[in-house]
Amino acid sequence: MPAPDTAVSSAPLTGAAAGGVVHLRRGGTSVVVDLAADTPAIVHWGEDLGDAPAATLTSLAVAARLQRVSGGLDETARLGVLSTAASGWLGTPALEGHRDGQSVSARFALAGAHVTDHELQLDFTDHETELTARVELSVGAAGLVRTRVVVRNEADAPYTVQALHATLPLPWDATEIFDTTGRHLRERSGQRHALTFGTHLRESRRGRPGADGTLLLAAGTPGFGFERGRVHGIHLGWSGNQRAFAERVPTGESFLGAGELYAPGEIRLGRGEQIASPVLFGSWGEGLDDLAARFHAEWRARPQHPKRPRPITLNTWEAVYFDHSLPKLTALADAAAALGVERYVLDDGWFRARRDDTAGLGDWTVDAGVWPEGLHPIADHVVDLGMEFGLWFEPEMVNPDSDLARQHPDWLLRGRVDLPPSARQQQVLNLAHPEAYAYIAGAIGAILDEYPISYIKWDHNRDLVDAAAGPGGAALVHAHTLAVYRLIDELKATRPGLEIESCASGGARVDLGMLDRTDRIWTSDCLDPVERLENQRHTALVVPPEMMGMHLTTPHVHSTGRTVSLSMSGAVALFGHFGIEWDVTNLSEADAAAVAEWVALAGRVRPLVATGRVVNVDVADPGLDVRGIVAADAASAFFTIAQTQTLISSPTGRVRMPGLAPDRSYRVRIVTPGGIVQDPAQSPLGWAHHDTVLTGRQLAVVGVRPPVQNPQQATVVEVTAA
Repeated sequence: MPAPDTAVSSAPLTGAAAGGVVHLRRGGTSVVVDLAADTPAIVHWGEDLGDAPAATLTSLAVAARLQRVSGGLDETARLGVLSTAASGWLGTPALEGHRDGQSVSARFALAGAHVTDHELQLDFTDHETELTARVELSVGAAGLVRTRVVVRNEADAPYTVQALHATLPLPWDATEIFDTTGRHLRERSGQRHALTFGTHLRESRRGRPGADGTLLLAAGTPGFGFERGRVHGIHLGWSGNQRAFAERVPTGESFLGAGELYAPGEIRLGRGEQIASPVLFGSWGEGLDDLAARFHAEWRARPQHPKRPRPITLNTWEAVYFDHSLPKLTALADAAAALGVERYVLDDGWFRARRDDTAGLGDWTVDAGVWPEGLHPIADHVVDLGMEFGLWFEPEMVNPDSDLARQHPDWLLRGRVDLPPSARQQQVLNLAHPEAYAYIAGAIGAILDEYPISYIKWDHNRDLVDAAAGPGGAALVHAHTLAVYRLIDELKATRPGLEIESCASGGARVDLGMLDRTDRIWTSDCLDPVERLENQRHTALVVPPEMMGMHLTTPHVHSTGRTVSLSMSGAVALFGHFGIEWDVTNLSEADAAAVAEWVALAGRVRPLVATGRVVNVDVADPGLDVRGIVAADAASAFFTIAQTQTLISSPTGRVRMPGLAPDRSYRVRIVTPGGIVQDPAQSPLGWAHHDTVLTGRQLAVVGVRPPVQNPQQATVVEVTAA
């Protein structure tokens, strides 16, 4: 008999509960919550515990409770779902706040516990401070955990919230931290170190997660990799200021937590008002790939997730920059269509006075000097070629040299009389201002109504600095972020089929708050495939690959100065939302044919990219990168073998291809457009010239010899059930 998804060790908890243990069980994940002690607490999050009898769950909860120790409190406080200092908890609290410097102590008592399907809602009250709270916890079909905390003010006096965090516990042997950092053009570089006693804190005060922000904060057994080692990780679904932390305390508890980072006085609750923390997503796995698969499966199951094949996209930025001319852009569209491109996106430079990045931002009307007939000639030409037409906007930003800024200086975010430091010669428009919001919504709507636009590239090219409601005004990052969400939601609700890409100086606003309402991200402004390997691997720890923009680049990469091969560029772009960022009007006949082959291969691979499981192979040689996409039914897969530098040995050792059905036989062949790229002096690669059939177990355990390649070359391998 299949095990029930939810088990409760006492009578159904449908109101105030004096005791009990709740077991939420789904998708290979168990979450056990002890409600019997003074502070409700999660005593297990991770591996499925099976159809556990109620008595054993009670024993599990009791076995997790703490003893009193010398030098401590008479009752040792544990990490609860809503721990505060008043309950004796000496770690990072769930809530900090006050009433004009008074009523600083909050301690919540459980008032009700409700279990519905795979969700648990815990209701709390604090009669002294006249606050109520709610903790929501759920387990999705793939085992992804979601939790958040909601606090409500029931008193007449306002209550200022300083911090509000959701937390998830860690196993005690999770002693190595993994997170990401970076900068513009090098987002989401991984870093590791020991989880020692104390707090590892990551904060973003940029008004967005930032290029240096961590997409995933994880902790696991030492040496965990993509294939093996138990690891737990969290992601905060929020696009504004935020903090995430890993903490280890002397009472024998470790945990991960995150929440919005509020500016002073930013969240001030009147009577009856409430604030909810952003959703904290928690995943775990045996290896990072297993952890990532839960994110991908849950995200793909959403009703609004992109279902149709991701259109092969050409973006015009690196082809023309601000040099907009109809003949050039028409020729680019012709060349793109001939290569098999399905979506053509006109980037920055189409609106009034926008000949460089110093002026015009905010004046969202077509530049009549450049486009005397509006965008109709290029948009109609693109559509007539059978492609979709997309357009670039940066709705949240404004150049001081613009009619908008001159006419409405009070619409710019600032905390003082002087404007905040500029970035890319621009400032930030206060979308929390009703009139500014109405203007932007109307301006974008008018453009969308006039032209056949099915796609918006939504950019965000600067951090929010000193973001307030004018000189002496209140902080507005929270309100601005909610206004951005609202604007995107309204545009999509009123224009079914409209797709939006989230771009922010490349990949500086990558989070599930934004990706719950957009259709893809621009993963990085750096198109160098060597640099992209690490970026894309770590971005895919949370983001499904079909939502990650990955484009072929011009051979001489402007962001790094490196000259790269088409095989490397194509292979690195293959396992994502494939596109081109290149002036393809200048290609030779042979080069155009080669690019068309890559476009055709991407079209063949994309159904697997949108539904398959990402596989990252833990390899010994730092110059080698092996990754793949395996079909959900394990009937097929594609792998890429990329070489970034000279290898330790030549020829190198065999590379494994895990993730397939162990006892099934598979035909293995190289499908790199143009064939194997290697020195003609090398002898042929034996297996590549024969009908090679191996079992899934043989591929996972033993593997095959990769071709001898030069640095910055790559090979694509197709694996199909024999």
